[in-house]
Amino acid sequence: MVLSLLAALFSLVLYSSSMAELTRFFHPAKSDGTLSLLAIGDWGRNGTFNQSLVAYQMGVIGEELDIDFIISVGDNFYESGLRDVDDISFEESFSKIYTAKSLQKQWYSVLGNHDYRGNAMAQLDPILRQIDSRWLCMRSFVVDAEIANFFFLDTTPFVKKYWKNPKKNQYDWREVAPRKRYISSLLKDLEIALGESAATWKIVIGHHTLRSVSEHGETPELVKLLLPMLINYGVDMYINGHDHCLQHISSTDSFIHFLTSGGGSKAWRGIIMPTMENLQFFYDGQGFVSLQLSATDAKIKFYNVFGDVLHEWKITKEFYDYIV
Repeated sequence: MVLSLLAALFSLVLYSSSMAELTRFFHPAKSDGTLSLLAIGDWGRNGTFNQSLVAYQMGVIGEELDIDFIISVGDNFYESGLRDVDDISFEESFSKIYTAKSLQKQWYSVLGNHDYRGNAMAQLDPILRQIDSRWLCMRSFVVDAEIANFFFLDTTPFVKKYWKNPKKNQYDWREVAPRKRYISSLLKDLEIALGESAATWKIVIGHHTLRSVSEHGETPELVKLLLPMLINYGVDMYINGHDHCLQHISSTDSFIHFLTSGGGSKAWRGIIMPTMENLQFFYDGQGFVSLQLSATDAKIKFYNVFGDVLHEWKITKEFYDYIV
């Protein structure tokens, strides 16, 4: 099993674009051109708060869909990320939790705000791949999966309050500060990557919300700096965590759909706020999301901790068809 995982990892073709600076990975679609994956966020609690139950159902659905990889949208380890590369939380909250055969695939991960409260560099360190070869975490990068391009974005540095009013928290801004220069460079790289993409599906992943009716609401810095770019380049979906719930919100002025998959463990905040956007689905509990993509269709499903399908959505490039 270990050898096969290592082989799978090294089969990822790392390549560079002549223009874009974001690191890119090539992950081939299935032989029939389709792609299946799971998205999960806000999970790392040593199996508590139903993390283990969510993981079990992910394994069941992962086998059913024959998934190609898993996306983690951040807040991978609570409460304050990892201490260092030897932190036992990496194995206690990841390796020993997501044990199903179907989940022994590549995990593509970004950092959340809680990850920045620890040693952020530890999660980015390739040494962790020697402990568990599934793990791949970077600040920002692109996964080219043929029919779909996934743009992973480091959203925590965008949020001003983490810099100006961190309260009792300390954030690991190594290789990030100064903020304005980092964000400017990242947005330029993202714009180049989006402009180069000819994929049928363009999907952006970040930890923080763009649209949300739950506790954290919208992230104003992302709404101002990121959202116009996503609209301009025809992005189909933005997938995030941060709010510990499951949500599907569709835009009133673009084709973007905002999917929140932050139910990996602790949830049930009991907060729902009004929105000017189209709220298609909201669930305040634990769960995860699946995506099934083809050259013409995208199918998205939201699952709870029992594996029940709570909400389904299908889209083609010709028209939108919702199934609730």
